[in-house]
Amino acid sequence: MAEKKATAKKTAKPKEKADAPKDGPVTPIVKPGPAAATILSYRGSRKTRRGNQMLIEIEGADSKQKASAYIGSSVVWKTPSGKLIHGKITHPHGGNGVLRARFSRGLPGEALGKKAKVA
Repeated sequence: MAEKKATAKKTAKPKEKADAPKDGPVTPIVKPGPAAATILSYRGSRKTRRGNQMLIEIEGADSKQKASAYIGSSVVWKTPSGKLIHGKITHPHGGNGVLRARFSRGLPGEALGKKAKVA
């Protein structure tokens, strides 16, 4: 007395090729040369500050696309005593060309607003 319901087979849609460009030809990202950057602030929230992660702004990189070309580049900040603190650019931060950089050790507060070198 129990009726069996006919189950319809789901038709699979053909998959798109992953390597086919959707918006046109893909241009490779070329790593730009050395540039000057300004250290803006620590990365963190209202209650938490991450002393080894900083937000930096590179001169000439005013969009997320231009700034993303610097990801993986190294950053060096020189202390007033001449010591070098090295870091690496890891991610973009927002859409206006600001980047996140992770340093080998925490930067002091006197680094805020100062220049750093991106290589």
